[in-house]
Amino acid sequence: MHALPPTTVHRPASLAEACTVLAATAQARLIAGGTDLLPNLRRGLEHPAALVDLSAVQDMADFAAAPEGGWLLGAGLTLARIASDTAITQVLPTLSEAARAAAGPGHRSAATLGGNLCQDTRCIFYNQSAWWRAANGYCLKRDGDTCHVAPHGARCHAAFSGDLAPVLLVLRAEAELMSARGTRWLPLDGLYRDDGAAHLTLAADEVLARVRVPAAPPGLATGYRKARVRDAMDFPLAGVAVALACSDGVLEQLAIAISGIASRPVRVAGLDGLLGQPVDDTMLGAIGKAVQKQVSPMRSTITESNYRRQVASTLAQRLVQALAHGAAPSPAMTR
Repeated sequence: MHALPPTTVHRPASLAEACTVLAATAQARLIAGGTDLLPNLRRGLEHPAALVDLSAVQDMADFAAAPEGGWLLGAGLTLARIASDTAITQVLPTLSEAARAAAGPGHRSAATLGGNLCQDTRCIFYNQSAWWRAANGYCLKRDGDTCHVAPHGARCHAAFSGDLAPVLLVLRAEAELMSARGTRWLPLDGLYRDDGAAHLTLAADEVLARVRVPAAPPGLATGYRKARVRDAMDFPLAGVAVALACSDGVLEQLAIAISGIASRPVRVAGLDGLLGQPVDDTMLGAIGKAVQKQVSPMRSTITESNYRRQVASTLAQRLVQALAHGAAPSPAMTR
């Protein structure tokens, strides 16, 4: 890695000021904890004209009840606080669980909710030194014209590997985006598109300000588990979140979302047909097949694609079974 290149750093005191700076500064990048962006800068993967440092915007780290019900989480909340703050762990325990599973303690003390949701996609052909990438002709995601994962394709297959997104997807969260042009709310899955080179729908002048999580219906059980190469700290090969409700062993609600296996977090579709049925081996098999059918990871990590598909399917089945029967989900898998 190289030393950080010279750049102008703006440190706004408010979100409104941050939006004004973004609107007036071409090719500026937001930075909060920097655990994702700084390594990219040192590898020469990013060349922003300026950085807009959000660390002084105090209200971005707020956690509060939403007036309409549910919870509001500032995008500046650190993963360490999400993982340990009693007020958060009591009402959003699975989000805290996912935060504890992300990276290592040092990273979590700096990394933020917004950064985890907006982190760059990853690939073994992209997250490399400048000389390594140059020797391989760069790649479609940055500076090149070929995706080395799928050389005959026309898009980048780098994978989104955030831990918090799948949990917030199954909890039906929304994101608040602010700019000098105004404010808009959108369902969290609307923040992403399935393109590793441009996976966020966030405009260049927008800031992810807050996330709103609606109040969970009575009886909803949630869990998150991830498979990773190194159990101490690593990105997910597959990170699976489940939210379900059962009555007398019969499924009433079910949502499954998965990270690490595509260029966006994937919410598994077509599960409504399982509602009203008992959670038994037949249902678990159907869930496993649904996941495998909709999950098509590419060789963007050191681990085989089919292994990641099988792991995603297995984790989903195990989580559904454990949550449906009131058992604690099994520990995270390590390859």
